Amino acid sequence: MEQTVEEFFHDFRQEMLAGAEANSTYQLEAFMETVSNELIETGFVEGFEHCHYRAPRGMRVDGYWFNDEGALDIFVADFDCRRELETLTRTDVDTAFKRVVNFFEASLQGSLEPDVTTPEYGLMRQIADRCPMLRQVNFYLTSERVLSDRFQAFPDGEVGGIRATYHIWDMARFQRQRSSRSHKEPLNIDFVEMFGNGIACLPANLGSDSYQSYLIVMPAPTLAALYDRYSARLMEQNVRTFLQARAHVNKGIRTTILNEPDMFFAYNNGITATAQEVETRMTDGGLQIVRMKDLQIVNGGQTTASLFHTQRRDKADLSGIFVQMKLSVIDSEQSEMVVPRISEYANTQNRVNAADFFSNHPFHVRMADFSRRIWAPAQQGAQRETKWFYERARGQYADAQSKLTIAEQKRFRAEYPKTQMFTKTDLAKFENVFDDHPRWVNLGSQKNFARYALRIGKEWAKSSDGFNELYFKRAIARGILFRAVEKLVSAQPWYNGGYRANIVAYTLSMLGEVTKRRKMTIDYQRIWAAQAVDDVSAQALAIIATAVNEDIIQPPQGISNISEWCKRDGCWMRLLDQADHIAELLPEEFWTGLVSIEENRHETKAARQTQKIDNGIEVQRRVFEVPPAQWSMILRECVSRRLLTPKEVGILQIAAQIPAKIPSERQCAILVEILSKAQHEGIV
Repeated sequence: MEQTVEEFFHDFRQEMLAGAEANSTYQLEAFMETVSNELIETGFVEGFEHCHYRAPRGMRVDGYWFNDEGALDIFVADFDCRRELETLTRTDVDTAFKRVVNFFEASLQGSLEPDVTTPEYGLMRQIADRCPMLRQVNFYLTSERVLSDRFQAFPDGEVGGIRATYHIWDMARFQRQRSSRSHKEPLNIDFVEMFGNGIACLPANLGSDSYQSYLIVMPAPTLAALYDRYSARLMEQNVRTFLQARAHVNKGIRTTILNEPDMFFAYNNGITATAQEVETRMTDGGLQIVRMKDLQIVNGGQTTASLFHTQRRDKADLSGIFVQMKLSVIDSEQSEMVVPRISEYANTQNRVNAADFFSNHPFHVRMADFSRRIWAPAQQGAQRETKWFYERARGQYADAQSKLTIAEQKRFRAEYPKTQMFTKTDLAKFENVFDDHPRWVNLGSQKNFARYALRIGKEWAKSSDGFNELYFKRAIARGILFRAVEKLVSAQPWYNGGYRANIVAYTLSMLGEVTKRRKMTIDYQRIWAAQAVDDVSAQALAIIATAVNEDIIQPPQGISNISEWCKRDGCWMRLLDQADHIAELLPEEFWTGLVSIEENRHETKAARQTQKIDNGIEVQRRVFEVPPAQWSMILRECVSRRLLTPKEVGILQIAAQIPAKIPSERQCAILVEILSKAQHEGIV
């Protein structure tokens, strides 16, 4: 039975209060953390930076993000930790937007003079500095209330000569977002309304029984305008990750746009896209698509982004350029299964590999399997053990509870506490602060995940044995450390509410650096066993965090925004010069609690061996799940199509006689490959 908006509000509120308590943050900060994560996960915004500012002159701001497209997302919260769901009126909306617009205008004019060490000073300076490059400002009102039924849309406009859009996210909209099958609000495009006409198309399906598909010759200005307006939302999540991992403008595409625009159609591979629904009309010129529901580009993201950027940066004329588009209409019931496949197969010409890193990539499947199987030791004072829930696909934690009774839900949450749920982007943060450059974490969760995906994808391809139970437990221990440092920073007397994410990332990276220099490493097994960080480690982390904070709040001359400084290589390079000095400040007991890198290496090697055995068992299990009759059929079909080597024929003959004959572990690995080949050939 579907939840009412009142029930959703109460659940949302409890979740948010638990988050505030678990992370030792203010309730407003926990609210903004929850809603911004929702918007980042679904592609509405790229990232989020906390910035809470109130001014007596009717100004307010609660967060922001500058994206790579020359746009600023700026947030204002309607939040008072209300106990009951109330109505958000037109007057409330007007007042909230007026306050955040006042802040933006005052920043453009340079009429504000906040303390230079505060986040609002950094934001104000950045708005003033970036003004010539800003093409759009998106104002977001996030509310814990529900919007009045009588409210009409808030129209787009201009502020200080810059295009402005207004977005309201109330409780009802967050509920729709969470409860939708695909866990994202569909993107609906009316071409007649936006461009004055429909898009010419040719049907490419064979009739009512097959799914609908169309061939479209898309005018490049239309495609660039769609990207300008909807940006990352236009991209299927996988393609978003791909774009985050690479430069936005493909040099070859740019050269063609500038020098040979008439040859663009001939040179370019075109775009593959999906939609949930399309509406067409017949005109004198032929069939036109007039509306699309949830248009998603699954291949050709770089073409789209390059058209937009070349038009904007080089003032290129796109009027004579056309792009071929293959559009498949896939309903929401099938989209979760079919869209990733289309994306995967469509991208084979330009292998995205690690950057694509689908949620059903074997790495994520294995991590999720560990998370459902491995019990974490009971924390001190607690009686029962718990598990950490890895959400490899968005919404899994909520979905797992949706069909349970109240008693079963209670039991589920006792086994998997909400505070022990972590996502792909969380995992990427926990890992990258130790194993990669900390600035990636400061560049936002999407870019950081893209970087992590690229690295892990390559490592998995070389050998998957390193991703074992020890790896999983170490990742959880790093997560415990990460969340402990978040709480610790919030509790420091010097913490003024800004740059926590930056301080946390550099504190943990510095922890990794000072231990590595002494050929030591954190005792992750001890953290896993205690499910907590001990007092000595917490003391050491507080010392490191203090040093990091003192350094980053003094950016070099000419850089006014501290969070921007934290995204640069120079920030970490300057901190590294202090590593030896910071190490000397740490208590002696801290060093005695570490383990040597050599000792850790032995443990890692043993875990790899165990995983290798587990992989062999898994391969054998898959082989024995296939009936002997099916192996016989695969043998017959593959031989008739000449798909097998003599060695493979011999191994298949053994499989066809299971259990009279048992294939070896090595033969089972070959049988799994043959099975995959048979699936690709359509035999099974």
